[in-house]
Amino acid sequence: MAFNQIDKNHLWHPYTQHKTAGPHPCIVRGKGAKLWDTEGKEYIDGIASWWVNPYGHANEFVAARIYEQLLTLEHVLFGGFTHSPAIKLAKKLLPLLPSNQQKIFFSDNGSTAVEVAIKMALQFHLNQGRKKTVVVAFENAFHGDTFGAMAASGIGIFTEAFKEMLLEVRRIPIPKKGLEQASLDALQKAVEDQNVAAFIFEPLVQGAAGMQMYEASGLDALMRFCKSQDILTIADEVMTGFGKTGKNFACAYLTEQPDMMCLSKALTAGTIPMSLTTTSQKIFDAFYDDDINKALFHGHSFTANPTGCAAALASIELLTSESMQKNISRINTLHKTFQVAYQPHPKIREIRILGVIMAIALKTDDTEAYYGTLRNNLYQFFIDNGLILRPVGNIIYVLPPYVITNNELQKIYDTIVLAIEKFV
Repeated sequence: MAFNQIDKNHLWHPYTQHKTAGPHPCIVRGKGAKLWDTEGKEYIDGIASWWVNPYGHANEFVAARIYEQLLTLEHVLFGGFTHSPAIKLAKKLLPLLPSNQQKIFFSDNGSTAVEVAIKMALQFHLNQGRKKTVVVAFENAFHGDTFGAMAASGIGIFTEAFKEMLLEVRRIPIPKKGLEQASLDALQKAVEDQNVAAFIFEPLVQGAAGMQMYEASGLDALMRFCKSQDILTIADEVMTGFGKTGKNFACAYLTEQPDMMCLSKALTAGTIPMSLTTTSQKIFDAFYDDDINKALFHGHSFTANPTGCAAALASIELLTSESMQKNISRINTLHKTFQVAYQPHPKIREIRILGVIMAIALKTDDTEAYYGTLRNNLYQFFIDNGLILRPVGNIIYVLPPYVITNNELQKIYDTIVLAIEKFV
């Protein structure tokens, strides 16, 4: 039976209505920013495969580190044991994070990293005799698909089926330029009953909302207020982390420091599922007690998988290299050149850029559906023309691997312009 027929008969793909979806290209090989399917067709991966492959596909440097680790120690349980790859990762990563981040808790994906952070926040207060059960999050946030993370998410298509079963979350608008005070006012109102345990946010860029961007100064004001009210702050850097915003982490743009951070996606360079929830010493100390019931009872079989740690160490080494930092700057410059040329386009409402992230908001009806006709037409046009881009409603975004060439990026730009002319 052909691969595609087996896929159709037996595989259930994420975020897919299979009754209306067409056949999925079967990818067999990747290198750098390119992928090839079973028919030999070439694709440029313009979104780093959901933002996880910043150093390109089949990266030999990362693969060599993984291979070496597999021949030494592929896995050992982390309950009651430790190992050098986890210790080395802590030593390598913590200096890149805000200085208050002192503890690392391992899990397996971004959603779970958020789940852990929310559980930590609720139990942090409970361990000190205060029961707080509410979380504050931004409108149109996305933090993952497990129950706590899903509750914190504000995009209806992802949560509608479960809305009556979720943790209470109160929503505030993002502090866009000129709206910082409105965001702060909404936060102050949301916490009046003193029942809010934590404020979770995607720092500076809301990814799944269409790369919506907002002001660092506005977020700093929200975090300062939370600190004054003993409300924990959780920075979800699953998407923004590891260079996407032009700095190693989006929190580097802030003057305030979060109590917790959630990291995944690019952490292991797109190789092995792994995530981290990092915390300040203050958070850890609330669980450090003679009472066993105050421990954090969370984990899974592959916690701190040594092979994943080896991949993460290689990933960080690449990120901090001079050549990769130059690549990040180069992509940002090319994005800005495109912005200057096409911001005046009559069919483009706005072009937003931060680091390697570029979002093109099209002049269409604001009610354009998340998975509506425009989005589907654009997506198929890009696939037909050898590009992997996933528009969100009326927003086309580009978030490429850092190793993408200028010519590959130019093809993305040129094809986007063609698509706008054809469908908008």
